[in-house]
Amino acid sequence: MITATLLIIAAYLLGSVSSAIIVCRLMGLPDPRTQGSNNPGATNVLRIGGKKPAAITLLGDSLKGLIPMLVGHLLDVGPAVLAGIGLAAFIGHLYPVFFGFRGGKGVATALGVQFGLYWPIGLCVAAVWLFVARVLKFSSLSGLISMALAPGFVWLFWPEKTLLGMQLIITGLLIWRHRSNIRHLIDGTEERLTDKTD
Repeated sequence: MITATLLIIAAYLLGSVSSAIIVCRLMGLPDPRTQGSNNPGATNVLRIGGKKPAAITLLGDSLKGLIPMLVGHLLDVGPAVLAGIGLAAFIGHLYPVFFGFRGGKGVATALGVQFGLYWPIGLCVAAVWLFVARVLKFSSLSGLISMALAPGFVWLFWPEKTLLGMQLIITGLLIWRHRSNIRHLIDGTEERLTDKTD
């Protein structure tokens, strides 16, 4: 129980490290919470800083979900603890204690959790994201569709109730965090991936 609690706390703290804010500070870019969509995530960093800082941010956000899950596997914890670890890392990204609880929308961190849980799950979710992004050119829509399908992939590859519950909560929170994007998609004002990415 002590090990599980420490792992979950550590996952939340790691998730609370905002890759976007740190990368922008180190590379002399504006605070992503004050520019573009005001979201500290890779897509907004792409808008305000270009591809290199966005790629670093994407990697950092993904590792926040991946590393705690891999540690859980190494320590041979059960599915319930893995679910707690994954959810803690994701919530840390959304509500980071180190940055005034103003975090990102969670797609990259969720994907890291899924790869860390079982790589075929992450691969399927990533494939859906890439397909939708290539065809429709909307990062937000890619994230929404891929994460909406993620519970099905979890159930397909690892049909365990606590893991499915984890993914359902992640998907629900992610949709909630994208509510402004959903409004923009409906009214036709959502920015495409090809906009402002030089």
